[in-house]
Amino acid sequence: MTAIINLARMGSTRFPGKIMKELASKPVLWHVVNRCRKSKMADQVIVATTDNSEDDIVEKFCEENKILCYRGSSENVLERYYQAAKKYGVNDIARVTSDCPLIDPRIIDLCFDAFRKGKYDYSGNVLGEERSVPIGLEVEVFSFSSLEKSYQEAAEVYEKEHVTPYIWENKKGEFKIGPIVAPLSGYRADYRLTMDYPEDFETLEKIYREFYEPGNIISVPAVLKYLDRHPEVVKINAHRRQKPLK
Repeated sequence: MTAIINLARMGSTRFPGKIMKELASKPVLWHVVNRCRKSKMADQVIVATTDNSEDDIVEKFCEENKILCYRGSSENVLERYYQAAKKYGVNDIARVTSDCPLIDPRIIDLCFDAFRKGKYDYSGNVLGEERSVPIGLEVEVFSFSSLEKSYQEAAEVYEKEHVTPYIWENKKGEFKIGPIVAPLSGYRADYRLTMDYPEDFETLEKIYREFYEPGNIISVPAVLKYLDRHPEVVKINAHRRQKPLK
């Protein structure tokens, strides 16, 4: 089975409860899953949340919306991710996160396609600090066997706090790593479309008010053109930076 596995938890240190904040009267997590379900190459979307009581709401949300869910360690994210993939028998995996309500199914499929054509162990539009898309459109695709190897061999704390560093750092040269997947025409890497901070949410609220229509998903190229025309919207969260990996 091919699946998109989505990490989701309520306990963000920078913006607690962000995945249940509402955009267009729906939780952010609902938008993320709904957009992932538009992928033509994924069979399932899975949410991997923690076994902390604060994430009971995530499990309930998944039950109500018929979303596959796995609960596991809040500290060892790599273990949680591995066990989710193992439970549901996933062979090829796309990793996305639950704070990206503009995640693009076309980009997901582009990464799956590059992964398969290149017969890689890992492929995506991000590699460490390098990226080919705006923050919030990151997709990493890898095999279950690579994930399992990472789960068995990863020893550093940061390798367990995240899912893929052991794979893409490839210190032992044991994985076939693909080049960064080039973006579709019109995509740029200099905007923030993620939701790490309240300012990010403010930006996304403006975008959703401008573009969202029930039954449809927002076009990312349309959003990027809108941001080109509205520097005052870009300015809201432009000063925010991503948390370093290590």
